Amino acid sequence: MIFAALFLSSIRGYGQVELEQALTTTSNAPEKVTATFKSTRLINGHSNETIHKNELDFKVDHRFGDIAGGNGGIRKFFGLDNSTDVRIGFEYGVSDRLTVGLARAKGATAVQQLYEGSLKFRLLEQTTDNQVPVAVTLFGSNTIAAVQANKDDPTAATAYQNFQDRMNYVAQVIIARKFNSNISFLITPSYVHRNFTAFRDQNDLFAIGAGGRAKISKRMAIVVDYFLPFRNAEDKNYLEEIGARKFYNPLGLGLEIETGGHVFHLNFTNATAIQEIQFIPETTSSWLKGQYRWGFSISRRFSVGKSQE
Repeated sequence: MIFAALFLSSIRGYGQVELEQALTTTSNAPEKVTATFKSTRLINGHSNETIHKNELDFKVDHRFGDIAGGNGGIRKFFGLDNSTDVRIGFEYGVSDRLTVGLARAKGATAVQQLYEGSLKFRLLEQTTDNQVPVAVTLFGSNTIAAVQANKDDPTAATAYQNFQDRMNYVAQVIIARKFNSNISFLITPSYVHRNFTAFRDQNDLFAIGAGGRAKISKRMAIVVDYFLPFRNAEDKNYLEEIGARKFYNPLGLGLEIETGGHVFHLNFTNATAIQEIQFIPETTSSWLKGQYRWGFSISRRFSVGKSQE
């Protein structure tokens, strides 16, 4: 009996130690930082956010014409008479880390009728104890241009000879950090590849983007992003000298508003296009010339299945 009592006591003691260790381990587990940004996009570029598992995000983006400058002003109702680009897209959360997307955009250059498929994967998540100081998300897309081929001008951007000429690709690494409940920042190394371009334009282009969010009230924040493309100087100078195009770096500034299940963005940017394959390599409008425009984006999320936690 004495041995049995000692044995049972030792089991209870061991079990208590195991339970205490488990509770201690759980309580000391690093907590993940959430809601670095409130939307999957800032203004022009992507944020590090993905869609939760079994959720569907419906998003509409719209860009108007120039507010000022030669193509703006009151006679064009400050750009509201024109629409440079429109994009309608769906994003679905395969898991909390993996998002797949499908979209259709008008296109803001000669390359139009754009169909995009994308993947977005949350590789790393920032933790509150700074063991993981940043969040890292990978983004990749394939965009197909369905516009009719230009058979009359072999130097045009749409002088397609086959289906492969219509393919365009984007790869990005989105590195983000939430400094506190009010301030978030990201940097986005980017690569754009277009299978076919206008004569002397670049098929391959590297760029780096940066952006941030500053909360100004419970449901409102200022958002900003900027991209710096690294163009080939010879090709850039050639296109500018013949008067074909003069390039500028896309800069966007906007107001973000949360309204229940919606996230609404009121944006101002010199980029006419919405898709990465166009606004990164082909922004030809300047803030200093009044060639900036206002636009908006609105997203609504739906639960399309029971999430399995």
